[in-house]
Amino acid sequence: MATRQRKGEARSANPGDPPAVLEKREIGDDEQGYDLDLFCIPKHYADDLEKVYIPHGLIMDRTERLAREIMKGMGGHHIVALCVLKGGYKFFADLLDYIKALNRNSDKSIPMTVDFIRLKSYCNDQSTGDIKVIGGDDLSTLTGKNVLIVEDIIDTGKTMKTLLSLLQQYHPKMVKVASLLVKRTPRSVGYRPDFVGFEVPDKFVVGYALDYNEYFRDLNHICVISETGKQKYKA
Repeated sequence: MATRQRKGEARSANPGDPPAVLEKREIGDDEQGYDLDLFCIPKHYADDLEKVYIPHGLIMDRTERLAREIMKGMGGHHIVALCVLKGGYKFFADLLDYIKALNRNSDKSIPMTVDFIRLKSYCNDQSTGDIKVIGGDDLSTLTGKNVLIVEDIIDTGKTMKTLLSLLQQYHPKMVKVASLLVKRTPRSVGYRPDFVGFEVPDKFVVGYALDYNEYFRDLNHICVISETGKQKYKA
């Protein structure tokens, strides 16, 4: 999977080393993914997927790197980590595990508490444009706090912009957003999160807690759903 250096990335002193600042990992439009036969895929999904798009090991490595970037950018502040359910729960748990490991083993640490919110904007593979907050604690507890929103994927950006507008009603001190995936799509409203795992083409992906009508959350890898899978689990 080729990685392109983005404008604004610093080059390291040694040509063979990665950039000193890695803002995101861009997966090209021509990326075909990996054959399912190379991975352990649950048999009940055998005909429902086209390819493994991002293997679990790569997700974990990138999440560890994001934890370092968050520590660098937000270390020293007490942070409320706000998980967007349901799709963000695995990324959230793994990201916090890496941050906790850094807290134990580095000079800088992040005091952190957690909170949860649940949003709904999809039916089948399309965003409805109607953003509903259908679960979560009293958001007034975020007043005056430094908030890190942890999301699974930014598609058009409408959902996140709506959530950010909602949070501003409670006057948090600071809000940053970490998203595992950002989709390149002509439907985008132009929103960019502060921390990005992977920038991906306009494909509907599932797995690693990303769902299609509540299915596929139990996959370890991020995969591209097949047309058979879409029809099988269509609402």
